[in-house]
Amino acid sequence: MHYQQIDLSVDGPVATLTLDRPDRLNAFTAVMAEELVDAYDRVDADDDIRVVVLTGRGRGFCAGADLGAGAATFAGGSQTGGERVHRDTGGVVTTRMFRCAKPIIAAVNGPAVGVGATMTLPADVRLLSTTARMGFVFGARGIVPDGASAWFLPRVVGISRALEWCLTARVFPPSEALEAGLARSVHEPDDLLPAAYTLAAEMAGAVAPVSAAITRLMLWRMLGAKHPMDAHRVDSVAIAQTGSMADAGEGVTAFLEKRPPQWKLRPSVDMPDWWPGWEEPAY
Repeated sequence: MHYQQIDLSVDGPVATLTLDRPDRLNAFTAVMAEELVDAYDRVDADDDIRVVVLTGRGRGFCAGADLGAGAATFAGGSQTGGERVHRDTGGVVTTRMFRCAKPIIAAVNGPAVGVGATMTLPADVRLLSTTARMGFVFGARGIVPDGASAWFLPRVVGISRALEWCLTARVFPPSEALEAGLARSVHEPDDLLPAAYTLAAEMAGAVAPVSAAITRLMLWRMLGAKHPMDAHRVDSVAIAQTGSMADAGEGVTAFLEKRPPQWKLRPSVDMPDWWPGWEEPAY
C-alpha cells in the first residue's frame, strides 16, 4: 500500500510510524485511519520489527479530526431502525493498536488533541515534547470522546482525572500529563525521538519477541479482569506453555553463559492459541 498521509520506515528492529500531514498539523482523516490500520498489520507480519515508535511530522502530533467539512464534520453517524450505520474511525485505529503484537511508544512531538490524544492511549509508553499540548476536547465540539477512550483513559490515569479532562475540555501542558501518569517523561524537542529510540532499543534487546507479545496482551486484557484469579489462570497456562518452548531454554542458557540470547520464536507464527475468550469481539 502506498501511503498518502502517514509514513512507515524501519531501522533494524524499530519501526517508525509517522503521521504525515504537516501542513494540517497531521489532522486525522478516514484515509489516515485506513493507512494506520494497514501499517499495524504490516508491523505484526514482520518478525524483524520488535517495537513501534509513533510520532508526527512537523510541529504537531495530531490536531484532532480534520475540520475541513465545517459544521458537517461529525454528521456522518446515525442509527436507523436500531442498526449501526457508522463506526468511529478513531476506535478502528485504537482497537487495532490494542491488538498489536509489538510494543508501541508514542513520541508526542507537539499538540495532540481530540483523536490526536486518544490515539496515544493504547500505546504502552508516551513520551512528550516540551512543545506538546494534550486535550480531550470532544465536549467542546458538541460530541463525545472517541477512540474507545472511555475504556482506555480511566485505566491509564484513573476515573477522576479522566472525567476532569473530558468535562472541562481543557488543553493541558506536558507537566500535567506527566504528573497524572499519562506521560512517562518530557523532553526538549530535539531530544524526544532519541529518547524514544533509546527506550525502543532497550525493549527490542531485552525480551523474547513472543514473550513481549504475550506480556503486552496479558497486561492490557487483565485490566478488565474481575479478580486476581483471572490473571492467575492466564499466567499459569502461559508460563507452562512458554516454559516448554525454545526461547525459555535459550533465555536460561544465555543467562547462565553470560551472553546475549538468540531468540528463535516469531510472533507471526509461534504465538500459542490457548486464550479462550480473547478473540476480537465483533463490532
